Amino acid sequence: MNALPLSRGDLLRALAVVVIWGLNFVVMKVGLQGIGPMLLGALRFAAAALPFLLFVRFPRLPWRYVAGYGLAQGLGQFGFLFLGLQLGMTAGMASVVMQTQAFFTLLLAVPVLGERARWSQGLGLVVALGGLLLIATAHGDGPGQMTLAGFVLTLSAAFMWAVSNLVARLASRVADYEPFPFIVWSSLFPILPFVALALWMDGPRTVLDQLAGITWPAVLSVLFLAWLATLLAYSLWTRLLKRHPAGRVTPFSLLVPVVGLWAAWMFFGEWPLPLQWLGTGLVLMGLVVNQLGGWWSSVLLQRS
Repeated sequence: MNALPLSRGDLLRALAVVVIWGLNFVVMKVGLQGIGPMLLGALRFAAAALPFLLFVRFPRLPWRYVAGYGLAQGLGQFGFLFLGLQLGMTAGMASVVMQTQAFFTLLLAVPVLGERARWSQGLGLVVALGGLLLIATAHGDGPGQMTLAGFVLTLSAAFMWAVSNLVARLASRVADYEPFPFIVWSSLFPILPFVALALWMDGPRTVLDQLAGITWPAVLSVLFLAWLATLLAYSLWTRLLKRHPAGRVTPFSLLVPVVGLWAAWMFFGEWPLPLQWLGTGLVLMGLVVNQLGGWWSSVLLQRS
């Protein structure tokens, strides 16, 4: 297992992912204004996969890892997330609630991957969990408020994100694959399931009408989600997961709400409730404990 600290380059890659994914939730909301959630998923992954299949070789991996990642990260994570955003999840709170993936990843990585959790990781995640519980209690049904259905669906999306993190880590133990081909080919697998769900949930006529009336903001949203949020960000994220333990990489996603909350306020005028602000602060405090706890322990050991 690679136990080296993050290099400067890896740190910059992690921060680039944070910015892209922080803006991601606002872009999803824009896309969902004219496209159904399942159709948006189909278009996102079609744009991420189909233009590149003739130029990008299939990764040197058994196909089950590529398919498993595509279905967990594509259909699972974004199917739940798009539906949650449509059913009342605010963009800013979605960027916070999605960070429960760090809890799920750490909890699953111990039995599945055999990774050891530091005391600081456990403490940091407990603190952040308290913050997420505060956020969950502040749901409502009024305009601009987070609904309970949206919260539950977003929580389900976070769990599927954690599953995809584990698939990527397991794949790295099988072969030294390149992340970009892995993301391109894995994006192929959610397309048909998303199309089938769109036809079932919305009906063929509605799907055709949405495609015929698609607007430029929706097109730009699809391209942002496909090329930046999927191909670029997930390629960088997968590369980090290949090089470092999952418990070290995934907590960086807890910084996504900083960008997500700012973007939601700037573009949609969303302003979290006081309990949601308090919960967000605890989530970020949990990240600090998670990231700096190991360093602080090593400093104390050197002084003793």
